[in-house]
Amino acid sequence: MARLGIALSWAALVFAVAFLLMPIAIVMAVSFSPSAIFAFPPEGMSLRWYEAVGRTDTLLSAVWLSVQIAFLSTCLSLVLGTLCAIAIVRGYVPAGAAIATFMASPLMLPGLVFGIAFLQAARGFGLWDSYTSLLIAHVVITMPFVMRTVLASLSLFDFTMVDAARMLGCSYPEALRKVLVPNILPGFVSAALFAFIASFDNYPVSIFLTDVRTKTLPIQLLNQVEMSPDPTVAAASSILILATIVLLLVCDRLVGLRRMASL
Repeated sequence: MARLGIALSWAALVFAVAFLLMPIAIVMAVSFSPSAIFAFPPEGMSLRWYEAVGRTDTLLSAVWLSVQIAFLSTCLSLVLGTLCAIAIVRGYVPAGAAIATFMASPLMLPGLVFGIAFLQAARGFGLWDSYTSLLIAHVVITMPFVMRTVLASLSLFDFTMVDAARMLGCSYPEALRKVLVPNILPGFVSAALFAFIASFDNYPVSIFLTDVRTKTLPIQLLNQVEMSPDPTVAAASSILILATIVLLLVCDRLVGLRRMASL
């Protein structure tokens, strides 16, 4: 019976992994299809759709916009979220636990509800610029990832070590750099990774804040699927998958995925 249970467990694991990876494998296979329609299995191998991605100005501009918004929102979230986490851990603000829970509220709301609410609030404050609206909304979305992740790292850190470093002759900024930063670096990097991906892939909020001239990549891909469906979308998706794998490998080399996952 024990062997049967182990066999069933492995079978369920293999089925779950295959079920999750199958759509990715199909998309990557279709991206090499020479056909002008989505055909699986592909009838041959061709790189024509990857070349088409480089020639499609709308996709390139959408990628550049998404990278800008994701990078800027991640940087702002890292600063604001880290300061918020330090204030909560150090007890600088009253009701820190309640504030930490409230900061995670954008993640609890459905994206469509948050997008409609943010759109109405932005228009109420007279904010009509799509770029600025997208940036502020993405900061609100990504900051909970940073705050919660850095908060988990700081909860295990002993701040008396910073005071000890200052007693040994370090200035306050130097003590933070030599003592605090190495201890929270895995949480900081994983928070940046989560925030960047959450911003780059966001669709339910961005759809309410984009316009004809300002479209992020998820919105542009959806429009292209609706208007002119061809494997260019699959090629762009495969490039994003490869970029994500490379990013994970870089993080593994810098910090280590096990350290990041243990937070």
